[in-house]
Amino acid sequence: MTTGIRIKLSTMMFLEFFIWGAWFVTMGTYLTTTLHATGTQNAGAYATQSLGAIIAPFVIGLIADKFFSAQRILGVLHLVGAGLLFYESTAPDFATFYPGILAYMIIYMPTLALVNSVSFKQMQDPSKDFPLVRVWGTFGWIIAGLAIGYLNWEQSGSLVLTFKMAAGASLILGLLSFSLPDTPPAKKGQKTTFGDIIGLDSIGLLKKRSYLVFFLASVAICIPLAFYYNFTNPFLNEVGMKRAAAVQSLGQISELVFMVAMPLFFVRLGVKKMLAAGMLAWGLRYAFFAYGDIGSNYWMLIAGIVIHGICYDFFFVTGQIYTDRFAGERFKSAAQGFITLATYGLGMMMGYYISGPIVDHWQLSAGKHDWTTIWLIPGGIAIAVLIFFLIFFTDKKHTELQTGLDIEEPSPEVQL
Repeated sequence: MTTGIRIKLSTMMFLEFFIWGAWFVTMGTYLTTTLHATGTQNAGAYATQSLGAIIAPFVIGLIADKFFSAQRILGVLHLVGAGLLFYESTAPDFATFYPGILAYMIIYMPTLALVNSVSFKQMQDPSKDFPLVRVWGTFGWIIAGLAIGYLNWEQSGSLVLTFKMAAGASLILGLLSFSLPDTPPAKKGQKTTFGDIIGLDSIGLLKKRSYLVFFLASVAICIPLAFYYNFTNPFLNEVGMKRAAAVQSLGQISELVFMVAMPLFFVRLGVKKMLAAGMLAWGLRYAFFAYGDIGSNYWMLIAGIVIHGICYDFFFVTGQIYTDRFAGERFKSAAQGFITLATYGLGMMMGYYISGPIVDHWQLSAGKHDWTTIWLIPGGIAIAVLIFFLIFFTDKKHTELQTGLDIEEPSPEVQL
Protein backbone atom coordinates (compact mmCIF):
# COMPACT_ATOMS: atom_id res chain seq x y z
CA MET A 1 0.00 0.00 0.00
CA THR A 2 1.51 3.31 -1.11
CA THR A 3 1.88 6.27 1.23
CA GLY A 4 -0.66 8.25 -0.80
CA ILE A 5 -3.33 5.55 -0.45
CA ARG A 6 -2.56 5.15 3.26
CA ILE A 7 -3.06 8.90 3.78
CA LYS A 8 -6.37 8.85 1.89
CA LEU A 9 -7.66 5.87 3.87
CA SER A 10 -6.56 7.39 7.18
CA THR A 11 -8.26 10.68 6.28
CA MET A 12 -11.40 8.74 5.34
CA MET A 13 -11.43 7.01 8.74
CA PHE A 14 -10.77 10.27 10.59
CA LEU A 15 -13.69 12.02 8.91
CA GLU A 16 -16.00 8.99 9.19
CA PHE A 17 -15.82 8.98 12.98
CA PHE A 18 -15.36 12.74 13.38
CA ILE A 19 -18.79 13.12 11.75
CA TRP A 20 -20.40 10.67 14.16
CA GLY A 21 -18.66 11.98 17.28
CA ALA A 22 -19.42 15.60 16.34
CA TRP A 23 -23.14 15.29 17.13
CA PHE A 24 -23.86 11.88 18.66
CA VAL A 25 -22.27 12.47 22.09
CA THR A 26 -24.07 15.75 22.77
CA MET A 27 -27.37 15.06 20.97
CA GLY A 28 -29.09 14.17 24.24
CA THR A 29 -28.13 17.49 25.79
CA TYR A 30 -29.20 19.35 22.64
CA LEU A 31 -32.58 17.63 22.54
CA THR A 32 -33.19 18.21 26.25
CA THR A 33 -32.11 21.84 26.51
CA THR A 34 -32.86 23.25 23.06
CA LEU A 35 -35.77 21.20 21.71
CA HIS A 36 -37.16 20.41 25.20
CA ALA A 37 -37.44 16.70 24.45
CA THR A 38 -38.43 14.17 27.11
CA GLY A 39 -36.20 11.27 28.12
CA THR A 40 -38.36 8.92 26.07
CA GLN A 41 -38.03 11.14 23.00
CA ASN A 42 -34.29 11.37 23.59
CA ALA A 43 -34.09 7.57 23.71
CA GLY A 44 -36.15 7.34 20.51
CA ALA A 45 -33.66 9.57 18.71
CA TYR A 46 -30.75 7.40 19.81
CA ALA A 47 -32.65 4.25 18.87
CA THR A 48 -32.39 5.34 15.23
CA GLN A 49 -28.82 4.00 15.45
CA SER A 50 -30.22 0.52 16.06
CA LEU A 51 -32.72 0.87 13.23
CA GLY A 52 -29.87 1.92 10.98
CA ALA A 53 -27.80 -1.06 12.14
CA ILE A 54 -30.67 -3.41 11.29
CA ILE A 55 -31.16 -1.92 7.82
CA ALA A 56 -27.45 -1.49 7.00
CA PRO A 57 -26.77 -5.16 6.08
CA PHE A 58 -29.49 -4.97 3.44
CA VAL A 59 -27.94 -1.84 1.91
CA ILE A 60 -24.56 -3.57 1.78
CA GLY A 61 -25.80 -7.04 0.85
CA LEU A 62 -28.34 -6.04 -1.80
CA ILE A 63 -26.73 -2.93 -3.29
CA ALA A 64 -23.07 -2.31 -2.45
CA ASP A 65 -21.85 -5.88 -2.79
CA LYS A 66 -23.67 -6.49 -6.08
CA PHE A 67 -24.03 -3.39 -8.22
CA PHE A 68 -21.84 -0.38 -7.37
CA SER A 69 -18.28 0.35 -6.29
CA ALA A 70 -18.06 0.83 -2.53
CA GLN A 71 -16.29 4.21 -2.71
CA ARG A 72 -19.01 5.66 -4.96
CA ILE A 73 -21.82 4.55 -2.66
CA LEU A 74 -19.82 5.95 0.26
CA GLY A 75 -19.57 9.30 -1.52
CA VAL A 76 -23.26 9.50 -2.36
CA LEU A 77 -24.35 8.52 1.15
CA HIS A 78 -22.14 11.14 2.78
CA LEU A 79 -23.26 13.88 0.39
CA VAL A 80 -26.90 13.11 1.18
CA GLY A 81 -25.92 12.86 4.85
CA ALA A 82 -24.43 16.36 4.75
CA GLY A 83 -27.78 17.73 3.60
CA LEU A 84 -29.69 15.82 6.30
CA LEU A 85 -27.35 16.98 9.07
CA PHE A 86 -27.71 20.59 8.00
CA TYR A 87 -31.48 20.13 7.89
CA GLU A 88 -31.35 18.87 11.49
CA SER A 89 -29.74 22.14 12.55
CA THR A 90 -32.87 23.96 11.35
CA ALA A 91 -35.46 21.70 13.05
CA PRO A 92 -37.56 23.81 15.45
CA ASP A 93 -38.91 20.92 17.54
CA PHE A 94 -38.52 17.19 18.16
CA ALA A 95 -41.35 16.21 15.82
CA THR A 96 -39.45 17.83 12.95
CA PHE A 97 -36.05 16.61 14.17
CA TYR A 98 -36.87 12.90 14.52
CA PRO A 99 -37.63 11.98 10.87
CA GLY A 100 -34.38 13.66 9.80
CA ILE A 101 -32.20 11.81 12.28
CA LEU A 102 -33.92 8.54 11.40
CA ALA A 103 -33.21 9.08 7.71
CA TYR A 104 -29.63 10.07 8.49
CA MET A 105 -28.84 6.99 10.59
CA ILE A 106 -30.32 4.71 7.95
CA ILE A 107 -27.82 6.05 5.42
CA TYR A 108 -24.91 6.55 7.85
CA MET A 109 -24.73 3.08 9.42
CA PRO A 110 -23.96 1.33 6.10
CA THR A 111 -20.94 3.62 5.67
CA LEU A 112 -19.25 1.94 8.65
CA ALA A 113 -19.00 -1.27 6.64
CA LEU A 114 -18.15 0.58 3.43
CA VAL A 115 -15.06 2.31 4.86
CA ASN A 116 -13.85 -1.10 6.04
CA SER A 117 -14.43 -2.60 2.60
CA VAL A 118 -12.52 0.19 0.87
CA SER A 119 -9.65 -0.22 3.34
CA PHE A 120 -9.38 -4.02 3.22
CA LYS A 121 -9.34 -4.01 -0.58
CA GLN A 122 -6.05 -2.06 -0.55
CA MET A 123 -4.28 -4.16 2.09
CA GLN A 124 -2.15 -7.22 1.56
CA ASP A 125 -2.00 -7.90 5.30
CA PRO A 126 -5.12 -6.41 6.96
CA SER A 127 -4.14 -7.70 10.41
CA LYS A 128 -1.05 -5.50 10.22
CA ASP A 129 -2.25 -2.56 8.13
CA PHE A 130 -5.88 -2.06 9.21
CA PRO A 131 -5.27 -1.05 12.87
CA LEU A 132 -2.88 1.69 11.70
CA VAL A 133 -5.64 3.09 9.48
CA ARG A 134 -8.61 2.45 11.81
CA VAL A 135 -6.94 4.22 14.74
CA TRP A 136 -7.44 7.51 12.88
CA GLY A 137 -11.18 6.99 13.29
CA THR A 138 -10.80 7.01 17.05
CA PHE A 139 -8.68 10.14 16.79
CA GLY A 140 -11.47 11.73 14.73
CA TRP A 141 -14.02 11.02 17.48
CA ILE A 142 -11.64 12.43 20.11
CA ILE A 143 -10.93 15.61 18.14
CA ALA A 144 -14.67 16.21 17.66
CA GLY A 145 -15.24 16.07 21.43
CA LEU A 146 -12.26 18.29 22.16
CA ALA A 147 -13.46 20.83 19.59
CA ILE A 148 -16.93 21.02 21.17
CA GLY A 149 -15.37 21.52 24.59
CA TYR A 150 -12.84 24.10 23.40
CA LEU A 151 -15.55 26.10 21.62
CA ASN A 152 -17.72 25.92 24.77
CA TRP A 153 -20.84 25.02 22.81
CA GLU A 154 -22.44 23.10 25.69
CA GLN A 155 -22.34 25.93 28.23
CA SER A 156 -23.24 28.60 25.66
CA GLY A 157 -26.28 26.69 24.37
CA SER A 158 -24.81 26.48 20.86
CA LEU A 159 -24.95 22.71 20.32
CA VAL A 160 -26.93 23.26 17.12
CA LEU A 161 -23.53 24.07 15.62
CA THR A 162 -22.45 20.45 16.13
CA PHE A 163 -24.80 19.40 13.34
CA LYS A 164 -23.44 22.09 11.04
CA MET A 165 -19.87 21.02 11.85
CA ALA A 166 -20.75 17.39 11.13
CA ALA A 167 -22.51 18.43 7.89
CA GLY A 168 -19.35 20.19 6.71
CA ALA A 169 -17.20 17.15 7.49
CA SER A 170 -19.71 14.88 5.72
CA LEU A 171 -19.58 17.09 2.63
CA ILE A 172 -15.77 16.88 2.59
CA LEU A 173 -15.80 13.08 3.01
CA GLY A 174 -18.47 12.71 0.35
CA LEU A 175 -16.30 14.55 -2.17
CA LEU A 176 -13.12 12.78 -1.02
CA SER A 177 -14.75 9.37 -1.45
CA PHE A 178 -14.84 9.69 -5.24
CA SER A 179 -11.03 9.95 -5.25
CA LEU A 180 -10.55 6.81 -3.14
CA PRO A 181 -9.13 3.63 -4.76
CA ASP A 182 -11.69 1.68 -6.75
CA THR A 183 -13.47 -1.02 -4.75
CA PRO A 184 -15.71 -2.91 -7.21
CA PRO A 185 -18.74 -4.89 -5.98
CA ALA A 186 -17.50 -8.06 -4.31
CA LYS A 187 -20.50 -10.27 -5.19
CA LYS A 188 -21.46 -9.00 -8.62
CA GLY A 189 -23.71 -11.53 -10.34
CA GLN A 190 -24.06 -13.69 -7.23
CA LYS A 191 -27.39 -14.58 -5.66
CA THR A 192 -27.86 -13.16 -2.15
CA THR A 193 -30.56 -14.49 0.17
CA PHE A 194 -32.16 -12.99 3.28
CA GLY A 195 -30.29 -15.56 5.36
CA ASP A 196 -26.97 -14.55 3.82
CA ILE A 197 -27.57 -10.91 4.72
CA ILE A 198 -28.37 -11.41 8.41
CA GLY A 199 -25.90 -14.27 8.92
CA LEU A 200 -28.41 -17.09 9.52
CA ASP A 201 -25.81 -19.62 8.37
CA SER A 202 -24.13 -19.17 11.74
CA ILE A 203 -27.22 -19.79 13.88
CA GLY A 204 -26.09 -23.36 14.46
CA LEU A 205 -23.37 -21.98 16.72
CA LEU A 206 -26.08 -21.31 19.29
CA LYS A 207 -26.41 -25.06 19.78
CA LYS A 208 -23.19 -24.87 21.77
CA ARG A 209 -23.89 -23.83 25.35
CA SER A 210 -20.84 -21.59 25.71
CA TYR A 211 -21.63 -19.59 22.60
CA LEU A 212 -25.34 -19.37 23.45
CA VAL A 213 -24.50 -17.95 26.87
CA PHE A 214 -22.05 -15.50 25.30
CA PHE A 215 -24.67 -14.49 22.73
CA LEU A 216 -27.39 -13.89 25.32
CA ALA A 217 -24.98 -11.95 27.55
CA SER A 218 -23.90 -9.83 24.59
CA VAL A 219 -27.48 -8.83 23.81
CA ALA A 220 -28.33 -8.19 27.47
CA ILE A 221 -25.23 -6.09 28.23
CA CYS A 222 -26.27 -3.71 25.42
CA ILE A 223 -29.18 -2.57 27.60
CA PRO A 224 -26.94 -0.80 30.15
CA LEU A 225 -24.67 0.29 27.29
CA ALA A 226 -27.57 2.26 25.80
CA PHE A 227 -27.94 4.25 29.04
CA TYR A 228 -24.36 5.46 28.60
CA TYR A 229 -24.81 6.66 25.03
CA ASN A 230 -28.20 8.21 25.76
CA PHE A 231 -27.72 10.12 28.94
CA THR A 232 -24.07 10.53 29.98
CA ASN A 233 -23.64 13.94 28.35
CA PRO A 234 -26.97 15.33 29.67
CA PHE A 235 -26.06 13.96 33.12
CA LEU A 236 -22.60 15.54 33.17
CA ASN A 237 -23.95 18.89 32.03
CA GLU A 238 -26.80 18.76 34.54
CA VAL A 239 -24.43 18.15 37.48
CA GLY A 240 -22.25 21.04 36.34
CA MET A 241 -19.24 19.51 34.62
CA LYS A 242 -17.54 22.05 32.35
CA ARG A 243 -16.73 21.02 28.76
CA ALA A 244 -18.30 17.61 29.32
CA ALA A 245 -17.92 16.51 25.68
CA ALA A 246 -14.18 17.15 25.83
CA VAL A 247 -13.88 15.27 29.12
CA GLN A 248 -15.80 12.35 27.60
CA SER A 249 -13.10 12.02 24.95
CA LEU A 250 -10.97 10.52 27.74
CA GLY A 251 -13.08 7.41 27.17
CA GLN A 252 -11.81 7.06 23.61
CA ILE A 253 -8.23 7.70 24.74
CA SER A 254 -8.70 4.89 27.28
CA GLU A 255 -10.08 2.70 24.49
CA LEU A 256 -6.89 3.24 22.49
CA VAL A 257 -4.65 2.40 25.44
CA PHE A 258 -6.47 -0.81 26.32
CA MET A 259 -6.67 -1.84 22.67
CA VAL A 260 -2.88 -1.76 22.48
CA ALA A 261 -2.59 -3.69 25.75
CA MET A 262 -5.18 -6.36 24.88
CA PRO A 263 -2.71 -9.03 23.66
CA LEU A 264 -1.03 -8.96 27.08
CA PHE A 265 -4.35 -9.30 28.88
CA PHE A 266 -5.38 -12.19 26.62
CA VAL A 267 -2.29 -14.14 27.61
CA ARG A 268 -2.80 -13.47 31.31
CA LEU A 269 -6.58 -13.76 31.59
CA GLY A 270 -8.12 -15.72 28.73
CA VAL A 271 -11.48 -15.08 27.13
CA LYS A 272 -13.82 -15.82 30.07
CA LYS A 273 -12.06 -13.50 32.50
CA MET A 274 -11.74 -10.82 29.81
CA LEU A 275 -15.46 -10.89 29.08
CA ALA A 276 -16.31 -10.96 32.79
CA ALA A 277 -14.01 -8.01 33.48
CA GLY A 278 -15.77 -6.03 30.76
CA MET A 279 -19.18 -6.66 32.30
CA LEU A 280 -17.92 -5.89 35.81
CA ALA A 281 -16.52 -2.61 34.50
CA TRP A 282 -20.00 -1.59 33.32
CA GLY A 283 -21.34 -2.14 36.83
CA LEU A 284 -18.48 -0.12 38.35
CA ARG A 285 -18.94 2.69 35.83
CA TYR A 286 -22.55 3.23 36.81
CA ALA A 287 -21.71 3.06 40.51
CA PHE A 288 -19.16 5.83 39.91
CA PHE A 289 -21.77 7.88 38.07
CA ALA A 290 -24.42 7.24 40.75
CA TYR A 291 -22.28 8.57 43.60
CA GLY A 292 -19.98 11.00 41.78
CA ASP A 293 -20.32 14.77 41.80
CA ILE A 294 -18.35 17.86 40.84
CA GLY A 295 -17.14 18.29 44.42
CA SER A 296 -15.10 15.84 46.47
CA ASN A 297 -16.28 12.88 44.37
CA TYR A 298 -15.32 14.42 41.02
CA TRP A 299 -12.79 11.64 40.59
CA MET A 300 -15.69 9.18 40.36
CA LEU A 301 -17.08 10.94 37.30
CA ILE A 302 -13.66 10.84 35.65
CA ALA A 303 -13.18 7.19 36.60
CA GLY A 304 -16.57 6.32 35.12
CA ILE A 305 -15.47 7.85 31.82
CA VAL A 306 -11.90 6.53 31.76
CA ILE A 307 -13.06 2.97 32.46
CA HIS A 308 -14.60 2.97 28.98
CA GLY A 309 -11.53 1.20 27.60
CA ILE A 310 -12.25 -1.85 29.76
CA CYS A 311 -16.02 -1.65 29.25
CA TYR A 312 -15.78 -1.65 25.47
CA ASP A 313 -12.54 -3.44 24.58
CA PHE A 314 -12.73 -6.24 27.12
CA PHE A 315 -16.26 -7.22 26.18
CA PHE A 316 -17.02 -6.20 22.61
CA VAL A 317 -13.58 -6.53 21.02
CA THR A 318 -12.91 -9.75 22.93
CA GLY A 319 -16.34 -10.97 21.86
CA GLN A 320 -15.57 -10.27 18.20
CA ILE A 321 -12.34 -12.23 18.46
CA TYR A 322 -14.05 -15.06 20.33
CA THR A 323 -16.75 -15.23 17.67
CA ASP A 324 -14.15 -15.25 14.88
CA ARG A 325 -12.20 -18.12 16.45
CA PHE A 326 -15.23 -20.11 17.59
CA ALA A 327 -17.10 -19.95 14.29
CA GLY A 328 -14.19 -21.17 12.18
CA GLU A 329 -13.30 -20.21 8.64
CA ARG A 330 -16.59 -21.31 7.10
CA PHE A 331 -18.94 -19.33 9.34
CA LYS A 332 -16.87 -16.42 10.65
CA SER A 333 -18.31 -13.74 8.33
CA ALA A 334 -21.90 -14.85 8.91
CA ALA A 335 -21.32 -15.07 12.67
CA GLN A 336 -19.90 -11.55 12.87
CA GLY A 337 -22.89 -10.20 10.94
CA PHE A 338 -25.34 -12.09 13.12
CA ILE A 339 -23.82 -10.99 16.46
CA THR A 340 -23.59 -7.37 15.26
CA LEU A 341 -27.23 -7.38 14.21
CA ALA A 342 -28.27 -8.90 17.54
CA THR A 343 -26.25 -6.50 19.72
CA TYR A 344 -26.20 -3.13 17.98
CA GLY A 345 -29.62 -3.82 16.50
CA LEU A 346 -31.83 -5.74 18.93
CA GLY A 347 -29.88 -5.28 22.19
CA MET A 348 -29.20 -1.56 21.83
CA MET A 349 -32.75 -0.88 20.68
CA MET A 350 -34.14 -2.54 23.82
CA GLY A 351 -31.72 -0.49 25.91
CA TYR A 352 -32.70 2.79 24.29
CA TYR A 353 -36.42 2.22 24.73
CA ILE A 354 -35.98 1.03 28.33
CA SER A 355 -33.71 3.90 29.38
CA GLY A 356 -35.93 6.76 28.23
CA PRO A 357 -38.99 6.02 30.41
CA ILE A 358 -36.71 5.31 33.40
CA VAL A 359 -35.09 8.73 33.13
CA ASP A 360 -38.51 10.37 32.74
CA HIS A 361 -39.83 8.51 35.77
CA TRP A 362 -36.99 9.75 37.99
CA GLN A 363 -37.22 13.37 36.88
CA LEU A 364 -37.56 15.50 40.00
CA SER A 365 -38.32 18.82 38.31
CA ALA A 366 -37.60 20.62 35.05
CA GLY A 367 -33.96 19.91 34.23
CA LYS A 368 -33.31 17.90 37.42
CA HIS A 369 -33.19 14.12 37.86
CA ASP A 370 -32.47 11.56 40.56
CA TRP A 371 -29.32 10.37 38.80
CA THR A 372 -28.24 8.12 41.67
CA THR A 373 -31.29 5.91 41.22
CA ILE A 374 -31.16 6.15 37.43
CA TRP A 375 -27.54 4.96 37.18
CA LEU A 376 -27.97 2.17 39.71
CA ILE A 377 -30.56 0.54 37.43
CA PRO A 378 -28.23 -0.16 34.44
CA GLY A 379 -25.47 -0.94 36.95
CA GLY A 380 -27.68 -3.61 38.49
CA ILE A 381 -28.54 -5.01 35.05
CA ALA A 382 -24.82 -5.27 34.20
CA ILE A 383 -24.07 -7.16 37.44
CA ALA A 384 -27.03 -9.50 36.83
CA VAL A 385 -25.70 -10.29 33.34
CA LEU A 386 -22.24 -10.86 34.83
CA ILE A 387 -23.61 -13.36 37.37
CA PHE A 388 -25.53 -15.20 34.64
CA PHE A 389 -22.38 -15.33 32.51
CA LEU A 390 -20.11 -16.59 35.30
CA ILE A 391 -22.54 -19.36 36.25
CA PHE A 392 -23.31 -20.74 32.80
CA PHE A 393 -20.35 -19.90 30.52
CA THR A 394 -17.66 -22.56 30.16
CA ASP A 395 -14.64 -22.72 27.86
CA LYS A 396 -12.77 -25.95 28.41
CA LYS A 397 -11.42 -27.32 25.13
CA HIS A 398 -8.09 -25.84 24.10
CA THR A 399 -6.03 -22.69 24.28
CA GLU A 400 -4.78 -20.60 21.38
CA LEU A 401 -1.17 -20.19 22.47
CA GLN A 402 -0.54 -17.03 20.54
CA THR A 403 -3.37 -15.11 22.21
CA GLY A 404 -4.26 -17.02 25.34
CA LEU A 405 -7.85 -17.40 24.14
CA ASP A 406 -9.59 -20.37 25.74
CA ILE A 407 -12.19 -21.45 23.19
CA GLU A 408 -14.23 -24.47 22.33
CA GLU A 409 -13.93 -26.12 18.95
CA PRO A 410 -17.28 -26.15 17.13
CA SER A 411 -18.77 -29.61 17.30
CA PRO A 412 -19.93 -31.48 14.16
CA GLU A 413 -23.54 -30.42 14.64
CA VAL A 414 -22.52 -26.78 14.20
CA GLN A 415 -21.36 -27.47 10.67
CA LEU A 416 -24.66 -26.84 8.92
